[in-house]
Amino acid sequence: MSRLKDKYQQEVVSELMKRHKYDNVMQVPRLEKMVLSIGMGEAIQNAKAMEAAEGDLTAIAGQHPVVTRAKRSIAAFKLRTGMPVGLMVTLRGERMYQFFDKLTSAVLPRRREFQGVPRDCFDGRGNYTLGLREQIIFPEVDYDKVDKVRGIGITVVTTAKTDEEAESLLELMGMPFVKN
Repeated sequence: MSRLKDKYQQEVVSELMKRHKYDNVMQVPRLEKMVLSIGMGEAIQNAKAMEAAEGDLTAIAGQHPVVTRAKRSIAAFKLRTGMPVGLMVTLRGERMYQFFDKLTSAVLPRRREFQGVPRDCFDGRGNYTLGLREQIIFPEVDYDKVDKVRGIGITVVTTAKTDEEAESLLELMGMPFVKN
């Protein structure tokens, strides 16, 4: 079992029950899944770019990504329905906890002049989305083999009903938010 899951069960649950006055342990919000995605607009012209991004995302997530395809055609972008436009990985269970631990303790602090992640990236339903400008801050990505620096989107899906509950969950789990 991962270090973060132990921390959640032993410390975070009791603290959240005190803060939000839950009656039952099952009401306490928890991490449900994490979704990592890379948008690949350049894949329309360059098919090799998709393979390189797929290799990077596989190394980062530890599992094979799924190709996302265009839902509709857009003539201005020379895009047709069904063309590959991105990659996505959904992490659950043990892999999700390991990735979250790596993200908060190793990856985010490696960013230049890092003060913390913004608190205003919640969606109103208790989910948090974080955008990173470069995939090379992950230790698994070999800098010499990167063909192009790409952004990566990370969405943390929780069972929290409100943003306040989700924020306190992520804060107790170790997410380095910006100090107010």
